[in-house]
Amino acid sequence: MANHSQLNFQDTSSPIIEELIGFHNHALMVALAICSLVLYLSSSTADTQVIKLI
Repeated sequence: MANHSQLNFQDTSSPIIEELIGFHNHALMVALAICSLVLYLSSSTADTQVIKLI
């Protein structure tokens, strides 16, 4: 039973929801890795273009 002062979600009531939460966490990690890679590639590309202009 949830209380008003509870900061987290309730415990899952079925194994399917537990698997869905695991999939969600995995998908977030993959999205974070892709975003980090794109940010690194764009920043390294911008640095090399500045050096070529000088």
